[in-house]
Amino acid sequence: MATLKAHLESPDKSQRLQAALAAGTFPKPEYIDDLVDRCAIEPDFFVRDTLTWALMRNEVPKVVARLKPELMSENPQAKSQALHTLTKIGEKEFYSLITPEHLFDSDDKVAATAWRAASVLVPEDEKSALTSILLTQLGRGNSDVQFDLTRFICALGDCIIEPLKNAINSSKEEVSLHARFTLMRYEEMKLEGARKVRE
Repeated sequence: MATLKAHLESPDKSQRLQAALAAGTFPKPEYIDDLVDRCAIEPDFFVRDTLTWALMRNEVPKVVARLKPELMSENPQAKSQALHTLTKIGEKEFYSLITPEHLFDSDDKVAATAWRAASVLVPEDEKSALTSILLTQLGRGNSDVQFDLTRFICALGDCIIEPLKNAINSSKEEVSLHARFTLMRYEEMKLEGARKVRE
C-alpha cells in the first residue's frame, strides 16, 4: 500500500489533493512531517491550502513544533507556508515566532505573508510597535504588495492613524502616497462599519 508521502508526491494534482484530504479527515501525528515537507514544495494553491487544513486537524503544539524549523528555512515557500499555517491556527501565543527577519524578508510573498500573520496574531499591547515596523515598508513593491500591506496595517485599528499622518509628511513620494492611500482606506472602512451598524 502506498504511503501518504508517495501519494503526496504523485504527478497527478487530484491524487495529491485526495491524499491531503484523507490526511486531514483521519489525522495522525505521524502525518505531520510529510504534510509540512510537502507544503514547502507543492506547486498548486488548492493542494497547499488543503495541506494546511490537514495540519490544523492535528494537535497544535505538535504542528507548531514542526513548523519552527520551516520558519528559518532558506526556502521562501517553506517559510511562507509555515507563516500561513500559523495565521490559520490563529493563536496569539505564537506571535513571537514572527520575527523582524520575516517582516523585512526580501521575498515579497514571504514578507506579505508575515505581515498578515502578524496582523492576525499580534496582542493588543503590541499593536503600536507592529504599526511602527509595518510603516517602514510603505512604498515597497508593486501595487499588489502595497495593497496587501495597506490591508494588514488597517487591521490593527486606530493606533495606525497618527503614525500614518506622520508618514504622509515623508520626503519619499512613494511612502507619502502609500501612507495617504492607507489612511484614506482605513477611514473608508470605518465609515462602512458605522453604516452597517446603523442598518
